[in-house]
Amino acid sequence: MPIALLALAIAAFGIGTTEFVIMGLLPEVAQDMGVSISAAGNYISLYALGVVIGAPLLTAAGSRARRKTMLLSTMGLFTVGNLAAALAPTHELLLASRFLSGLPHGAFFGVGAVVAARLADPDKRATAVSRMFIGLTVANIIGVPIGTLLGQQFGWRWTFAMVAVIGVAAWTAVTVLVPQAEQEQQTGLRTELRAFREPQVWLALGVVVFGFGALFSFYSYITPVLTQVTGFAAASVPILLALMGVGMTVGTWLGGILADVAPMRTLFAFLSALVVALLAFSALAHNAVAAAAGLFLVGATAFAAIPSIQMRIMDKAASAPSLASASIQSAFNIANSIGAWLGGLVIAGGLGLLAPSWVGATLALIGIGIAAVAVILDGGVRPRAPKLVASYRTQRERSRTESASESTTG
Repeated sequence: MPIALLALAIAAFGIGTTEFVIMGLLPEVAQDMGVSISAAGNYISLYALGVVIGAPLLTAAGSRARRKTMLLSTMGLFTVGNLAAALAPTHELLLASRFLSGLPHGAFFGVGAVVAARLADPDKRATAVSRMFIGLTVANIIGVPIGTLLGQQFGWRWTFAMVAVIGVAAWTAVTVLVPQAEQEQQTGLRTELRAFREPQVWLALGVVVFGFGALFSFYSYITPVLTQVTGFAAASVPILLALMGVGMTVGTWLGGILADVAPMRTLFAFLSALVVALLAFSALAHNAVAAAAGLFLVGATAFAAIPSIQMRIMDKAASAPSLASASIQSAFNIANSIGAWLGGLVIAGGLGLLAPSWVGATLALIGIGIAAVAVILDGGVRPRAPKLVASYRTQRERSRTESASESTTG
């Protein structure tokens, strides 16, 4: 894999850290800012709103810019946003800083996925994209726990200062390691928007909204499940969430490899496995070992499907993939909102803390249904790399022939 992917992974690590670390620091931030926990929850919401708005807006604004320029610009804005958060003197300015930090999130991942795919060999594009997203999953294992501990020990402002430093490191790494494309097609906004005339792009985004809304329905309420249903101590929750982060990392790595051979089969397989994992968790959550294993499997199966759907959208918007690719991040945040809302709805309805797992399984099934419609309209499931398979078979036959020849000669 090209070393330039390391630069993209470092940036993804920083983005993942700032997105999720605020959840563990809400009490400290709320107390320091003199607001309630519910009001502090808007630091999460404003970041998500920034992602939804910024993904299409910034990508469209930079549609005629070179992709490396877009990567540097978005990472620069990300760094400024987190530095502003570290220095924000008031609740209102911290809200604005969180919104600013979220704006470049989707645009960076959208353009970064296109760059990662084009840095790799044609039969390794999904693997390359998955390597970038591994930075995001590793943030849940390393970045978020370290950031939370730093904020609890020395103050939450130091956490955002740390993320700003990561942003500077990522900006430097992109400058040094990511090559400027010698020939790069300048698409323009009109061409980028034309990709959304393709129904398959909308179907793929539908898979993201429902298929991955399943994960957020489950994940949004996992802490009370682990403490009140399974019986874990509150101090154990960060370790368990890190275990889920390990599952996400393993799933992203494996999903990228399999998506290079058969993307839609990989998507169907892992969304189906996600349904099974969610239902199994709801049935076995009272057992500590089973619950821990379930966390790992839910994270792994959900994230293993991401490279497939990322490549699906980029393939269907091949002439202008940046805006369509960035829109995936908007779709993920819509999935987050829908999953969390539906999960909260069934809990409020008295169905219990495990009910969001059933909601998640239902959403994943809807995602599978949308993917099935897309495949039917597309004429069936085909492997991504038939030439690779044919090349492997030819090489194998050649080896057999050479071995037979050597035996005859001997």
